[in-house]
Amino acid sequence: MRRAVARGGLALCAAAVATGLAMVPGGFGMPSFHGIEDLPLPGGADLGSHPYRVTAVFKDVTSLFPQSSVKVNDVPVGRVEKITVSGDDWLARVTMKVNGKVRLPADAYANLEQSSLLGEKYVQLVAPGDLAPRPDLNDTAGLRNAAAVRDTAPLADGAVIPLARTNRNAEVEEVFGALSMLLNGGGVQQINTITRELNRALDGRQSSARSVLTRIATFAKDLDAHRGDLTDALGALDRLSSTVAARDTKVGTVLDRLEPGLKVLRDQRGSLVTMLKSLDTLSTAAVGTVERTRADLVADLRALAPTLKGLADAGRDLPASLQVLMTYPFTDEVLTGVKGDYLNVYLKVAAVPGTLILPAHGGSAPPGGALPLPSVGEGGVR
Repeated sequence: MRRAVARGGLALCAAAVATGLAMVPGGFGMPSFHGIEDLPLPGGADLGSHPYRVTAVFKDVTSLFPQSSVKVNDVPVGRVEKITVSGDDWLARVTMKVNGKVRLPADAYANLEQSSLLGEKYVQLVAPGDLAPRPDLNDTAGLRNAAAVRDTAPLADGAVIPLARTNRNAEVEEVFGALSMLLNGGGVQQINTITRELNRALDGRQSSARSVLTRIATFAKDLDAHRGDLTDALGALDRLSSTVAARDTKVGTVLDRLEPGLKVLRDQRGSLVTMLKSLDTLSTAAVGTVERTRADLVADLRALAPTLKGLADAGRDLPASLQVLMTYPFTDEVLTGVKGDYLNVYLKVAAVPGTLILPAHGGSAPPGGALPLPSVGEGGVR
């Protein structure tokens, strides 16, 4: 047993010496050993034959030490090599060695996380695509963006992750400090006050409170039942708002043109009020007149009933008779044979021989007791 322990101690010392040797192109140089922190932790990540270095700038690296793990998706891929602080900006620069087979995009993020509440700190390297939600397969733009992220140049040896792409989790002390503020005169005391005031407000009003809660539940059920109608109404309101927004110039023009009209209405307000009062007086008089003559009006309407019935029975005969009346004594058939706008008629009048023509009343008869007959020719009466 003692021999096994001795062999283990010798192996550990040999590993420490091998780790402290600085390799140079010409062979082994002077050994360099700065302390126990230079020794790799047992069971650490396999760095492979060609690891590369990455430096991340943090604002705070409390409880992070050299040889801490570097992980990708919670899988160890490297370790922290050294931690330095710049005197210019007082920011911590963490240099990490990562397995050469692990490739991350050049715009990767570095997060300082903790394995458990009291566990060790480690650095988590995250690709930007892991922080953003996955694009929809039907979203062409999202797929192009995802492809652009995948096509980003890989994280090269000696790359620096700036402060804008690093952060840290809340410390245990910060969590307990917030809990202390809650427990010591903070939120718990306020909850106690709220509970006491609620009990005082509801004391003796339990039935009313129960009724209110029942109505609220019924109202919530009704809202849920009309969820589709509410969605349609909101959609219609959205379309209306879009239409009004698209026609804001026209709406503004209409509102501008309404101002002169409103001004005229304001100036003529007294006349409008007088007119409305007059209309009210007229309506009162009209109603009184109708009330007084109601019996006579009903009797007149009843007397018109036979006449209206006769007109209704006439049917088509009435329009035909009116048509003949307007063309009397010449019907439409006669007028179709007339050329021009007057009748070109020649009359030949001849009196029977021996006819006696009496003179006008009060006149004297010619000698012989008869008037001469007018001569009738071919052209008409002369």
